[in-house]
Amino acid sequence: MTEPSRNADGFESNSEKASHPAPLSELSADQQDMVLRRITMRLLPLLLFCYVIAYVDRINVGFAKLHLQDALGVAPTIFSSVYGFGAGLFFIGYFIFEVPSNLILHRVGARIWIARIMILWGLISMAFMFLKGVTMFYVMRFLLGAAEAGFFPGVILYLTYWYPPKERARAVALFALGGVAAGVIGSPISGAILGMDGIGGLRGWQWLFFLEALPAVIMGVVVLMVLPNGPTDCGWLSAREKDWVLRRLAEASAEGQASQRHSLRDAFTMPVVWLLCLLYLLMNIGSYGYEMWLPSIVKALSGKGDAVVGLINAGPYLAAGVVMLLFGRHSDKTGERRGHVAVAAGTAAAGFAVAALSTNPYVAMLGLTFAFIGIKSTLGPFWALSTSFMSGTAAAGGIALINSVGNLGGFIGPTVVGVLKDKTGSDVIALLLLGLALFGMGVFAFLVPKRLSG
Repeated sequence: MTEPSRNADGFESNSEKASHPAPLSELSADQQDMVLRRITMRLLPLLLFCYVIAYVDRINVGFAKLHLQDALGVAPTIFSSVYGFGAGLFFIGYFIFEVPSNLILHRVGARIWIARIMILWGLISMAFMFLKGVTMFYVMRFLLGAAEAGFFPGVILYLTYWYPPKERARAVALFALGGVAAGVIGSPISGAILGMDGIGGLRGWQWLFFLEALPAVIMGVVVLMVLPNGPTDCGWLSAREKDWVLRRLAEASAEGQASQRHSLRDAFTMPVVWLLCLLYLLMNIGSYGYEMWLPSIVKALSGKGDAVVGLINAGPYLAAGVVMLLFGRHSDKTGERRGHVAVAAGTAAAGFAVAALSTNPYVAMLGLTFAFIGIKSTLGPFWALSTSFMSGTAAAGGIALINSVGNLGGFIGPTVVGVLKDKTGSDVIALLLLGLALFGMGVFAFLVPKRLSG
C-alpha cells in the first residue's frame, strides 16, 4: 500500500494515483456541474448561517448600546467615547489571535477548529448579560474578539480547498452574505428582544445577549458533526468526484504557480500582502464605524422606538445583500478584481458624503444605504484578488494577516466616530471621515498588481 502524501493545501492524496492521473474529462460536463452544485449546497448554507450568528453576536452591542449607559455607569457627555472604544476593543483581541488561529486550523482541520471557535465565542457572548461597569465591558469585548479570531479568515482559507481562484469571488460573496443577512434578520429580532425588558427580572439588553448567543453554541456542535475538513474527508462525494475536485484545484494552482507563494515567510514578506492589509483596514474603518453606530444614527434620524429602528436598520443590509451577490458574480464572469473593488469603494464613499451633507432624513438614509451597498460589494472581488497570490501555508498565514490587520479598522472606526460625536455633537464629520477611508481603498486598489512576477 502506498503511503499518502499531502498536497499544497494539506489534503492527502495517493501517490500512486498522482503518478497516473486520470483526465479531468472523466466526468461529463453535466456531472461536473452537479458536483459543483453539491459542494455549494452542502457547504455554503451551513457556513453562511454560522457567519450570520457570528455577525449578530459581534454587532448586537450596537442595539444594546441604546440601553447600556446605566449598566456602564458613565456620564452622558463621555458615553459615546466609552462605547466606541469598548466596541472597537473586540478587534484588538481579534488582531492578536487571528494568525495563530488560522495556522492551527490549517494544521488540525476546519471541523474541530471552527466548532471550537463558535462554542467559545457563544459562551463569552452569553456572559455579557452579567455586564456591569466600564472595565468589565472593555475586558469582555476583548475576550469576544479573541474567541472569534480565526473564524472569517478560516472560512476564506477553507473555501480555497474547494474552489479554484476564478470561482472564489462568488463563493466568498455567498459566504459574506451572512454578514448582511445578520443585519436583515438580526436587526428586527434585536429590536424586538429589547422589548422584553423586565421579563424574568432581566433587562432587555440582558435577554439580547443571552438569546442571541445560544445559536453559536448549538451550531458549534453541528459543525463538529457535519463539516468535512476538505474534499478527501467528505462522505457525499464519490472517490472519482473527490479526485476531480483535487485535480481541478491542482491544475489551477499549476497555472498560477509563478505568481503564487507558498511558505509562511512569504506571507509576511510580500509587499502585496501589506498593501492588501491597508485596503482591508480602510474598508473596515468604514464598515464597522457604520455598523456599530447605525442603530443610533437611525434612531436619531427617525425618532422611533427600538422595534421600528430594528426594521429600518435592516433595509441597508437587505439592499447590500442583493447587490453584493450580483457584483461578485460579475467579477467572476469578467475575471476582473481591482476595478470592481474600486467601483464598490467609490460608491460607498459617495454614499457617506450624501448622508453627511444632507439635511433631509430620507436622503440621508438613502446615502447610508448606498454606502453599505458599496462596502459589502468590495468583499467578493477583494478576497478573490487576495487569495490569488498565495497557497498552502502562505495562504493560511496571509489570509489571516490581511484579516487581522484589516480588522484593526474595526477598532479605529467605532472609536473615532464615538470621539467625534462627543466633540461635535453630530455625525457629519464622522461620516465624512468614513467616506474618506473608502475613497482611499478605491484609489489604492489600483496599486495591487494583477499578477506577481515570477
